[in-house]
Parts: sequence; C-alpha cells; structure tokens
Amino acid sequence: MAKKAASTTFEYVEPIGDRVLVRKDEPKRETRGGIALPDAAEIPTITGRIVTISAVVENDEELPLRQYDKILFHPKNMIPVDLEHDNQLFVIPVEDVVAVFRKNKPEPT
Repeated sequence: MAKKAASTTFEYVEPIGDRVLVRKDEPKRETRGGIALPDAAEIPTITGRIVTISAVVENDEELPLRQYDKILFHPKNMIPVDLEHDNQLFVIPVEDVVAVFRKNKPEPT
C-alpha cells in the first residue's frame, strides 16, 4: 500500500545572494484627478515594499536597502513567488532596484 505524501505549506521565503523579496504595489485604477483608467490603458506598476532581504544584502554597507523600504525596480528579472493567493510576491536582484523612497534625506556618513 502506497503512503500518501504529506502536504507541505511554506510560510517564509528567504532570498539567496544579492536578492530581495518584494510585495509589488497594486496598479492604480484612477488618476489623481479622478479619471478611471481602463485595464488596457494601465501602465505596469514597478514599485513595491521589501518584505525580506538576503543575508548578503543585509551585511553590505554599500546597499541602502532595509526591510519595509518602498522601492522602484525594473520588472524584467523579477521571479514570482507562489506563496500567497494574490501572488504579489517577487524575488528580484538588487541590481534591478533603481530607487528607494525616503521621507527624509539620509545623513552622510
């Protein structure tokens, strides 16, 4: 008699190397002026929040990336992570991060 394989559910994704896990922002459905955008006219959203960073990125003082930072990134190399039903999680290489949004300018070191 064959045994049933136990189903495994994962709750955590740890990026490896120079990568971060990002939750992609939802695309805007309306402009600031209140004009509704049809689906065909949508511009792909390339902003998101960093959910997790790899140990390599965390220990690199040259990279100003931290968990929960809002970032602008190039979507070409993003890898989808099927962990949640909305599938808005992506692993991206840090070289695809083009900007970090900050409330205040960081102090020079």
